[in-house]
Amino acid sequence: MSKKYLVTGGAGYVGSVVAAHLLEAGHAVTVLDDLSTGHREGVPAGAEFIEGRIQDAARWLDSSYDGVLHFAAFSQVGESVVHPEKYWRNNVGGTTELLAAMRDAGVRTLVFSSTAATYGEPVAVPITEDAATAPTNPYGASKLAVDHMIGGECAAHGLAAVSLRYFNVAGAYQARDGVAYGERHDPESHLIPLVLQVAQGRRETISVFGDDYPTPDGTCVRDYIHVADLAEAHLLALDSARPGDHLICNLGNGNGFSVREVIETVRKVTGHPIPEAAAPRRGGDPAVLVASAGQARGRLGWAPSRADLAGIVADAWAFAQERERHA
Repeated sequence: MSKKYLVTGGAGYVGSVVAAHLLEAGHAVTVLDDLSTGHREGVPAGAEFIEGRIQDAARWLDSSYDGVLHFAAFSQVGESVVHPEKYWRNNVGGTTELLAAMRDAGVRTLVFSSTAATYGEPVAVPITEDAATAPTNPYGASKLAVDHMIGGECAAHGLAAVSLRYFNVAGAYQARDGVAYGERHDPESHLIPLVLQVAQGRRETISVFGDDYPTPDGTCVRDYIHVADLAEAHLLALDSARPGDHLICNLGNGNGFSVREVIETVRKVTGHPIPEAAAPRRGGDPAVLVASAGQARGRLGWAPSRADLAGIVADAWAFAQERERHA
């Protein structure tokens, strides 16, 4: 059955891929994005586009919408440490206004883009949803605050909500109409696109931030999930949301790859040498973040189908090359 959804932050990386999946499933989509970090060309054809802030969502949100998928947030860990006020104002303050707009309009279904950064340095790996939440940076703290806000909204006002805590999202997606969607952050901070920039000759080396972590090769270990697998989880979450219930699900593959393993995979996929440069640890970086996605499998019926790191890198590489050709 076709429904109508508001996608906040739908001009960004993950939001644009989810918007494309919603359209392909036959739904009507409105993208709300202020383009502070998103890109107008990232909005899929067929989606209505509103350039605006989530703080002003009440201007556009009405009872014709069946739900909201909320991606509009600042997400740079390092920046959040230097400018925490920016993250509290936008991520928390903006969501406060969005929840009020949904309440006033009678829109009672929400899927929220949360993060593994809510857990901080894990006590046990893989991380389950009942693990202690102790964020090590303001970005993670702001997302955890929103999760608490959503839980209160569900209990008090009957909101049906699912928070999806992503681990490291990567790769690219080619929609049925042939349009490709991938990472185009400026500045870029995610490892795979940064390493690909070295392969493209756009940077000389890749910095390895810390090689003395308690991991097999001394570098941070992360769980990488393909952006298309992630998008499919959002559509399942819409179907799984129940009034008064706030469901929290981790999204990851359950396998961790170190920084050096990612670099070596990029070397193999691209055929380019990737020089490394040692750099000090970054503040707020946990040593290991790997997901247990059992709850997403059981409650959403979700299973990732693109878990191979080489395949994730290959999709991201194809997107990076396509962008370079059209630059």
